[in-house]
Amino acid sequence: MHNIALAGCGNVGTALLEILHEKQTELKDNYGFDFKVTMITDLMKGTVVDPSGLDLGRILDAIHSSRSFDGLPQTKGTFGELLEKSHATMLAEATPTNLKTGEPGLTHIREALSRGINVTTTNKGPISVAFDELNRTARECGAKLRYEGVVMSGTPLLRMLQDGMSGASVKKIEGILNGTTNFILTKMEKGATYPDALEEATSLGYAEADPSGDVEGWDAAVKLSILAKIIFGKDIPVSEIECHGITAVTQEKIKEAGDAGYSVKLIAGISVLPQGLSLYVMPKEIPFSHPLASIGGATNAVTITTDNLGEVTLIGPGAGRRETGQALLCDLISMK
Repeated sequence: MHNIALAGCGNVGTALLEILHEKQTELKDNYGFDFKVTMITDLMKGTVVDPSGLDLGRILDAIHSSRSFDGLPQTKGTFGELLEKSHATMLAEATPTNLKTGEPGLTHIREALSRGINVTTTNKGPISVAFDELNRTARECGAKLRYEGVVMSGTPLLRMLQDGMSGASVKKIEGILNGTTNFILTKMEKGATYPDALEEATSLGYAEADPSGDVEGWDAAVKLSILAKIIFGKDIPVSEIECHGITAVTQEKIKEAGDAGYSVKLIAGISVLPQGLSLYVMPKEIPFSHPLASIGGATNAVTITTDNLGEVTLIGPGAGRRETGQALLCDLISMK
Protein backbone atom coordinates (compact mmCIF):
# COMPACT_ATOMS: atom_id res chain seq x y z
CA MET A 1 0.00 0.00 0.00
CA HIS A 2 1.42 3.38 -1.05
CA ASN A 3 0.66 6.52 0.96
CA ILE A 4 0.49 9.56 -1.31
CA ALA A 5 1.06 13.14 -0.13
CA LEU A 6 0.05 16.00 -2.42
CA ALA A 7 1.63 19.45 -2.21
CA GLY A 8 -0.28 22.00 -4.23
CA CYS A 9 -3.98 21.48 -4.82
CA GLY A 10 -4.68 23.92 -7.62
CA ASN A 11 -5.89 22.84 -11.06
CA VAL A 12 -3.25 20.14 -11.56
CA GLY A 13 -3.33 18.76 -8.00
CA THR A 14 -7.14 18.63 -8.02
CA ALA A 15 -7.09 16.86 -11.40
CA LEU A 16 -4.74 14.23 -9.95
CA LEU A 17 -7.12 13.66 -7.03
CA GLU A 18 -10.04 13.30 -9.45
CA ILE A 19 -8.16 10.71 -11.51
CA LEU A 20 -7.10 8.77 -8.41
CA HIS A 21 -10.65 8.80 -7.09
CA GLU A 22 -12.21 7.72 -10.41
CA LYS A 23 -9.66 5.05 -11.25
CA GLN A 24 -8.69 3.57 -7.89
CA THR A 25 -10.01 0.08 -8.67
CA GLU A 26 -8.69 0.15 -12.24
CA LEU A 27 -5.22 1.22 -11.11
CA LYS A 28 -5.07 -1.61 -8.59
CA ASP A 29 -6.39 -4.26 -11.00
CA ASN A 30 -4.41 -3.22 -14.08
CA TYR A 31 -1.17 -1.89 -12.60
CA GLY A 32 -1.00 -3.34 -9.10
CA PHE A 33 -1.02 0.24 -7.80
CA ASP A 34 -2.72 0.11 -4.40
CA PHE A 35 -2.73 3.46 -2.64
CA LYS A 36 -4.37 5.89 -0.27
CA VAL A 37 -3.96 9.66 -0.16
CA THR A 38 -2.86 10.57 3.36
CA MET A 39 -1.97 14.27 3.05
CA ILE A 40 -3.00 17.27 0.96
CA THR A 41 -1.56 20.70 1.59
CA ASP A 42 -2.25 23.91 -0.29
CA LEU A 43 -1.40 27.52 0.55
CA MET A 44 -4.95 28.72 -0.13
CA LYS A 45 -7.11 25.70 0.70
CA GLY A 46 -5.38 24.49 3.87
CA THR A 47 -3.95 21.15 5.00
CA VAL A 48 -5.61 17.82 5.71
CA VAL A 49 -3.79 14.73 7.00
CA ASP A 50 -4.99 11.22 7.82
CA PRO A 51 -2.48 8.33 7.80
CA SER A 52 -5.39 5.88 7.46
CA GLY A 53 -6.43 7.55 4.19
CA LEU A 54 -8.41 10.66 3.34
CA ASP A 55 -11.91 10.41 1.90
CA LEU A 56 -11.27 11.68 -1.64
CA GLY A 57 -14.96 12.01 -2.41
CA ARG A 58 -15.43 14.33 0.55
CA ILE A 59 -12.24 16.24 -0.28
CA LEU A 60 -13.31 16.80 -3.89
CA ASP A 61 -16.79 17.89 -2.82
CA ALA A 62 -15.19 20.51 -0.56
CA ILE A 63 -12.90 21.74 -3.34
CA HIS A 64 -15.67 21.98 -5.93
CA SER A 65 -18.14 23.62 -3.57
CA SER A 66 -15.98 26.07 -1.64
CA ARG A 67 -12.48 25.81 -3.16
CA SER A 68 -11.15 25.16 0.32
CA PHE A 69 -10.92 22.54 3.04
CA ASP A 70 -13.24 24.51 5.31
CA GLY A 71 -15.33 22.12 7.38
CA LEU A 72 -12.66 19.41 7.27
CA PRO A 73 -10.29 18.68 10.17
CA GLN A 74 -7.17 20.76 9.54
CA THR A 75 -3.58 19.96 10.50
CA LYS A 76 -0.70 22.36 11.15
CA GLY A 77 3.06 21.93 11.19
CA THR A 78 6.16 22.28 9.08
CA PHE A 79 6.22 20.42 5.79
CA GLY A 80 8.56 17.82 7.25
CA GLU A 81 6.26 17.33 10.25
CA LEU A 82 3.28 16.91 7.93
CA LEU A 83 5.10 14.24 5.94
CA GLU A 84 5.89 12.37 9.15
CA LYS A 85 2.29 12.59 10.40
CA SER A 86 0.95 11.35 7.07
CA HIS A 87 3.29 8.33 6.87
CA ALA A 88 3.79 9.32 3.21
CA THR A 89 5.77 7.03 0.93
CA MET A 90 5.22 9.17 -2.19
CA LEU A 91 4.95 12.91 -2.80
CA ALA A 92 3.27 14.54 -5.79
CA GLU A 93 4.57 18.12 -5.92
CA ALA A 94 2.37 20.50 -7.92
CA THR A 95 2.90 23.93 -6.38
CA PRO A 96 3.31 27.03 -8.62
CA THR A 97 6.59 27.40 -10.49
CA ASN A 98 9.24 29.88 -9.39
CA LEU A 99 12.12 29.72 -11.87
CA LYS A 100 14.42 31.90 -9.75
CA THR A 101 14.33 30.07 -6.41
CA GLY A 102 12.37 26.89 -7.12
CA GLU A 103 10.36 27.54 -3.96
CA PRO A 104 8.25 26.33 -2.30
CA GLY A 105 8.55 23.16 -4.34
CA LEU A 106 12.30 22.88 -3.84
CA THR A 107 11.94 22.69 -0.04
CA HIS A 108 9.09 20.18 -0.36
CA ILE A 109 11.13 17.90 -2.62
CA ARG A 110 14.24 18.17 -0.44
CA GLU A 111 12.25 17.30 2.68
CA ALA A 112 10.63 14.29 1.05
CA LEU A 113 13.73 12.84 -0.61
CA SER A 114 15.78 13.24 2.57
CA ARG A 115 13.24 10.98 4.30
CA GLY A 116 13.44 8.35 1.55
CA ILE A 117 10.06 9.37 0.12
CA ASN A 118 9.66 9.00 -3.65
CA VAL A 119 8.80 12.25 -5.46
CA THR A 120 7.14 13.23 -8.72
CA THR A 121 6.80 16.85 -9.78
CA THR A 122 5.43 18.91 -12.64
CA ASN A 123 7.19 21.98 -11.25
CA LYS A 124 9.97 23.24 -13.55
CA GLY A 125 11.48 25.45 -10.85
CA PRO A 126 13.15 22.85 -8.60
CA ILE A 127 14.32 20.77 -11.58
CA SER A 128 15.81 23.83 -13.27
CA VAL A 129 17.44 25.22 -10.11
CA ALA A 130 18.72 22.10 -8.32
CA PHE A 131 18.61 19.05 -10.61
CA ASP A 132 21.97 17.59 -9.56
CA GLU A 133 21.40 18.20 -5.86
CA LEU A 134 17.98 16.59 -5.87
CA ASN A 135 19.14 13.52 -7.79
CA ARG A 136 22.09 13.16 -5.44
CA THR A 137 19.80 13.34 -2.40
CA ALA A 138 17.49 10.76 -3.96
CA ARG A 139 20.38 8.34 -4.53
CA GLU A 140 21.85 8.84 -1.05
CA CYS A 141 18.48 8.37 0.67
CA GLY A 142 17.19 5.49 -1.43
CA ALA A 143 14.35 7.48 -2.99
CA LYS A 144 13.16 7.96 -6.57
CA LEU A 145 12.66 11.29 -8.33
CA ARG A 146 10.47 11.61 -11.43
CA TYR A 147 9.57 14.72 -13.44
CA GLU A 148 7.86 13.68 -16.70
CA GLY A 149 5.46 16.62 -16.67
CA VAL A 150 8.00 19.46 -16.61
CA VAL A 151 8.50 19.67 -20.40
CA MET A 152 5.39 18.49 -22.31
CA SER A 153 2.80 18.00 -19.56
CA GLY A 154 1.28 14.53 -19.90
CA THR A 155 2.85 13.81 -23.29
CA PRO A 156 5.67 11.37 -22.39
CA LEU A 157 8.64 13.02 -24.11
CA LEU A 158 11.19 12.24 -21.39
CA ARG A 159 10.07 8.63 -21.08
CA MET A 160 10.32 8.19 -24.86
CA LEU A 161 13.79 9.70 -24.99
CA GLN A 162 15.13 7.81 -21.98
CA ASP A 163 13.43 4.44 -22.44
CA GLY A 164 11.74 4.21 -25.83
CA MET A 165 14.90 5.23 -27.69
CA SER A 166 17.44 3.29 -25.64
CA GLY A 167 20.58 2.66 -27.71
CA ALA A 168 19.85 5.38 -30.28
CA SER A 169 22.01 8.51 -30.34
CA VAL A 170 19.99 11.73 -30.37
CA LYS A 171 21.34 14.22 -32.89
CA LYS A 172 18.69 16.90 -32.66
CA ILE A 173 15.55 17.77 -30.69
CA GLU A 174 13.41 20.43 -32.29
CA GLY A 175 9.83 21.38 -31.74
CA ILE A 176 6.99 23.42 -30.30
CA LEU A 177 7.32 23.48 -26.52
CA ASN A 178 5.06 26.42 -25.70
CA GLY A 179 1.35 26.11 -26.38
CA THR A 180 0.57 29.79 -25.78
CA THR A 181 2.76 31.07 -28.59
CA ASN A 182 1.61 28.33 -30.95
CA PHE A 183 -1.99 29.29 -30.26
CA ILE A 184 -1.22 32.95 -31.03
CA LEU A 185 0.65 32.13 -34.26
CA THR A 186 -2.15 29.81 -35.37
CA LYS A 187 -4.70 32.59 -34.84
CA MET A 188 -2.50 35.08 -36.73
CA GLU A 189 -2.19 32.59 -39.58
CA LYS A 190 -5.99 32.74 -39.80
CA GLY A 191 -5.99 36.54 -39.93
CA ALA A 192 -6.06 37.72 -36.31
CA THR A 193 -3.77 40.52 -35.16
CA TYR A 194 -1.14 39.81 -32.53
CA PRO A 195 -2.95 41.84 -29.80
CA ASP A 196 -6.26 40.11 -30.56
CA ALA A 197 -4.69 36.66 -30.58
CA LEU A 198 -2.89 37.37 -27.30
CA GLU A 199 -6.12 38.65 -25.73
CA GLU A 200 -7.93 35.44 -26.72
CA ALA A 201 -5.07 33.31 -25.40
CA THR A 202 -5.32 35.15 -22.09
CA SER A 203 -9.11 34.79 -21.90
CA LEU A 204 -8.80 31.03 -22.47
CA GLY A 205 -6.19 30.67 -19.74
CA TYR A 206 -3.31 29.81 -22.07
CA ALA A 207 -1.45 33.06 -21.37
CA GLU A 208 -0.71 34.52 -17.94
CA ALA A 209 -1.62 38.08 -16.96
CA ASP A 210 2.06 38.80 -17.70
CA PRO A 211 2.65 36.76 -20.89
CA SER A 212 6.29 37.80 -21.36
CA GLY A 213 7.68 34.44 -20.26
CA ASP A 214 5.76 32.78 -23.08
CA VAL A 215 5.84 35.31 -25.93
CA GLU A 216 9.50 36.23 -25.40
CA GLY A 217 10.49 32.56 -25.51
CA TRP A 218 11.78 32.08 -21.96
CA ASP A 219 9.36 29.30 -21.00
CA ALA A 220 10.58 27.23 -23.95
CA ALA A 221 14.20 28.12 -23.12
CA VAL A 222 13.82 26.79 -19.56
CA LYS A 223 12.47 23.53 -20.96
CA LEU A 224 15.46 23.29 -23.30
CA SER A 225 17.84 23.83 -20.39
CA ILE A 226 16.11 21.00 -18.52
CA LEU A 227 16.27 18.71 -21.57
CA ALA A 228 19.97 19.45 -22.02
CA LYS A 229 20.61 18.34 -18.45
CA ILE A 230 18.34 15.31 -18.39
CA ILE A 231 19.12 13.90 -21.85
CA PHE A 232 22.67 15.10 -22.51
CA GLY A 233 24.01 15.69 -18.99
CA LYS A 234 25.02 19.27 -19.82
CA ASP A 235 24.53 22.34 -17.62
CA ILE A 236 23.41 25.12 -19.95
CA PRO A 237 21.77 28.04 -18.12
CA VAL A 238 18.88 29.85 -19.77
CA SER A 239 21.03 32.98 -20.05
CA GLU A 240 23.27 31.19 -22.54
CA ILE A 241 20.45 30.08 -24.84
CA GLU A 242 19.82 32.08 -27.99
CA CYS A 243 16.24 33.20 -27.39
CA HIS A 244 13.90 35.16 -29.65
CA GLY A 245 10.17 35.23 -29.05
CA ILE A 246 7.24 36.04 -31.30
CA THR A 247 6.69 39.71 -30.50
CA ALA A 248 8.37 40.78 -33.77
CA VAL A 249 6.36 38.34 -35.92
CA THR A 250 3.85 40.24 -38.06
CA GLN A 251 0.86 39.15 -40.09
CA GLU A 252 2.78 40.19 -43.19
CA LYS A 253 5.64 37.78 -42.35
CA ILE A 254 3.17 34.97 -41.70
CA LYS A 255 1.34 35.62 -45.00
CA GLU A 256 4.59 35.78 -46.99
CA ALA A 257 5.71 32.51 -45.45
CA GLY A 258 2.34 30.88 -46.19
CA ASP A 259 2.40 32.02 -49.82
CA ALA A 260 5.84 30.39 -50.13
CA GLY A 261 4.66 27.10 -48.60
CA TYR A 262 5.82 27.59 -45.02
CA SER A 263 4.22 27.93 -41.59
CA VAL A 264 5.78 30.18 -38.93
CA LYS A 265 6.33 28.40 -35.60
CA LEU A 266 8.24 29.27 -32.44
CA ILE A 267 10.78 26.47 -32.46
CA ALA A 268 12.86 25.35 -29.48
CA GLY A 269 15.79 23.21 -30.45
CA ILE A 270 18.92 21.39 -29.34
CA SER A 271 21.46 20.39 -31.98
CA VAL A 272 24.44 18.16 -31.24
CA LEU A 273 27.46 19.74 -32.94
CA PRO A 274 31.15 18.73 -32.92
CA GLN A 275 31.87 21.65 -30.59
CA GLY A 276 29.00 20.83 -28.24
CA LEU A 277 25.29 21.54 -27.89
CA SER A 278 23.57 24.43 -29.63
CA LEU A 279 20.34 25.57 -27.93
CA TYR A 280 17.95 28.03 -29.50
CA VAL A 281 14.41 29.39 -29.35
CA MET A 282 13.28 31.36 -32.38
CA PRO A 283 10.48 31.78 -34.93
CA LYS A 284 11.22 29.57 -37.92
CA GLU A 285 9.55 28.93 -41.26
CA ILE A 286 8.61 25.24 -41.41
CA PRO A 287 7.73 23.61 -44.77
CA PHE A 288 4.09 22.55 -45.01
CA SER A 289 5.35 19.01 -45.67
CA HIS A 290 6.95 18.74 -42.21
CA PRO A 291 4.85 17.33 -39.33
CA LEU A 292 5.49 20.39 -37.13
CA ALA A 293 3.88 22.72 -39.69
CA SER A 294 0.42 21.23 -39.14
CA ILE A 295 0.47 21.61 -35.34
CA GLY A 296 -2.17 24.18 -34.44
CA GLY A 297 -3.58 25.73 -31.30
CA ALA A 298 -2.03 25.00 -27.90
CA THR A 299 -0.70 21.58 -28.92
CA ASN A 300 3.00 20.74 -28.46
CA ALA A 301 5.10 18.61 -30.78
CA VAL A 302 8.75 17.58 -30.94
CA THR A 303 10.76 15.97 -33.73
CA ILE A 304 13.70 13.90 -32.48
CA THR A 305 16.45 13.06 -34.98
CA THR A 306 18.47 9.94 -34.16
CA ASP A 307 21.05 7.74 -35.84
CA ASN A 308 19.04 4.51 -35.76
CA LEU A 309 15.48 5.80 -36.27
CA GLY A 310 15.90 8.95 -38.32
CA GLU A 311 13.15 11.42 -37.41
CA VAL A 312 10.45 10.59 -34.87
CA THR A 313 7.74 13.16 -34.10
CA LEU A 314 5.78 13.14 -30.83
CA ILE A 315 2.57 15.19 -30.73
CA GLY A 316 0.39 15.81 -27.71
CA PRO A 317 -0.91 18.29 -25.13
CA GLY A 318 1.70 20.54 -23.56
CA ALA A 319 -0.69 21.89 -20.94
CA GLY A 320 -4.04 21.24 -19.31
CA ARG A 321 -5.09 20.31 -15.78
CA ARG A 322 -5.99 16.66 -16.38
CA GLU A 323 -3.20 16.17 -18.92
CA THR A 324 -0.63 17.36 -16.40
CA GLY A 325 -2.28 15.31 -13.66
CA GLN A 326 -1.73 12.30 -15.91
CA ALA A 327 2.03 13.01 -15.87
CA LEU A 328 1.99 12.82 -12.07
CA LEU A 329 -0.04 9.62 -12.17
CA CYS A 330 2.31 7.96 -14.66
CA ASP A 331 5.29 8.80 -12.47
CA LEU A 332 3.55 7.53 -9.32
CA ILE A 333 2.82 4.20 -10.99
CA SER A 334 6.41 3.92 -12.26
CA MET A 335 7.75 4.38 -8.71
CA LYS A 336 5.55 1.77 -7.01
